This record gives sequence, structure tokens and C-alpha cells, in this order.
Amino acid sequence: MKKRNLFASCILILMAGIMSTSCVSKKKLVYFQGADTLYAQAQKIPQQYEMRLKPADQIMVKITTAGPAPELLQVFARDVTMGTLGTTQISNQGGTLSNAYGYTVNNSGYVILPAVGRVYVNNMTCEEAARAIEEEVIEKKLISIPEVTVRLLNARVTIVGAAKNPRSVNLTSERNTIIDILAQCGDLDVTSMRENVKLFRETNGERQMYTLDLTDVNIFNSPAFYVQQNDMIYIEPNRSLGVKSSAFYTFLTAGASILGLASSIVALVFAIKDEAAK
Repeated sequence: MKKRNLFASCILILMAGIMSTSCVSKKKLVYFQGADTLYAQAQKIPQQYEMRLKPADQIMVKITTAGPAPELLQVFARDVTMGTLGTTQISNQGGTLSNAYGYTVNNSGYVILPAVGRVYVNNMTCEEAARAIEEEVIEKKLISIPEVTVRLLNARVTIVGAAKNPRSVNLTSERNTIIDILAQCGDLDVTSMRENVKLFRETNGERQMYTLDLTDVNIFNSPAFYVQQNDMIYIEPNRSLGVKSSAFYTFLTAGASILGLASSIVALVFAIKDEAAK
């Protein structure tokens, strides 16, 4: 009798172990754990993010002035953006003009503009790049009081792995968090490893990897919480997903169910025999 009970117990333990591989703890799904305590009172934001220009970035440059401008800068003064990428139709008081748009930052960190020439903009914010272009315009005595606007055109972040909709996301502003990006991918499902999100970033010719834990409230302090152009985010799948979706797991689960049923029948038969023997 004891042997039969031991056998039945072993079967039940084995079944419990198999079924537990498909379970995901709620603790692994909840974002920003500890925020209720840490942010019960307002906290000062530890970093104000500003996106900085890098080689291969394409930027829009607009130069305007209240006064007269040289012929070479009329294209800027009329709010028409010129450059080296694509074409666009821009309207102004004189009608509709067609021009290329987007200036590329070269590998040396310079952008080359008509009449203005080479301007170093690497690792500058768009506002800093605009001031640098203004200084060049003034130094070359092209315009006495220029107003320059610079905007990044091709900023994007790529998400791969176990996101619901992995893809490249175009950045519509210069302040984007990893949460903003994941939301545009449909967020993560229960099979994603929220504690082990990898972000790869290229800075000054070097590639660096950051590991982010979305369940930890301290993610707000990470230098990778605010994304940069050309970042790549990898979402690692939960290991149980690979087991659960495999043919072996399907066979094992079915086998466990059959074993469980068989052990119950055997235990019932022996119980009836023992009762009859009495």
C-alpha cells in the first residue's frame, strides 16, 4: 500500500513540475515595481534628454531673416529646404517650388550647406547646430541677423525579438523613452523577458549594450531610458516559451496527462481490491 502511495505521489510531483514550466509569475509582468513608494512624493527628473547629431544623420536646415539676403541664400529665406535626400513640393508666396531636402552629416561630423560651406555639428543638439550655422552665416557676412532652424529627419529605433510587433519606429520628437517605443510596437506579451531587455547604442564609433529591467522602478535613472537615433532594442523571449512550443513539450504534456489518468485508475483499482479483501 505504501509503495502504491509513493508511486502516485511521484506521478503527481512530476505532473506539477511539467505544468509549472508554462506558468508566468505576475511579478515578472508588472512594470515599475516600487513606484508606489518611491514616487509617493514628486521626484526631480535626474536627466533632461537631448538628442545629439551623429554621422549619417540627415537634417533639415531652414535659414530666415527679416532683411535682404544674398541670392545663394534665397532658397532658405523663402522657407524652402534644400539638401541631398529626396524631393518635396513646398509652397510660398511666389508659388510652388520643387527642391531636394535633407543634409547628411558626413563621417567627419560636418554638414555642407550652400553658400555657408562646412559646419561641424557632430554630437550637437539641433539647437546647438542651429547656433553653429548662425555663427558661420554671420562670420561670412551673408546675413547680419539670421534665424536658423535645424531638425533631425531620419531618426529611428529598431525593435527585434519577442515584441508583439517588432519593427523600426520613426521618432517624431527628440524626447522618446523606451516605453514610448515599446508602446508603438504593441507592448510586450507574457512570453517576453521584461527583466532582461537589451539596448545597443553606437556613440563616437563605439557600440555599447545596456540591460534594462522594465519591472524595476529604477529604470527611470538608466542612461538608456531615453532612446537615441539608431538604437536597437532586443526583447528576449521567456525560456518557457521555447519549451512550451516544442514538439517534445507537447508530447511530454500529453504523456503527463495520460500518466496522471493511468495512475488515478491504478490507485482506484488497488483501493477497490483492498476494500474487497477486507
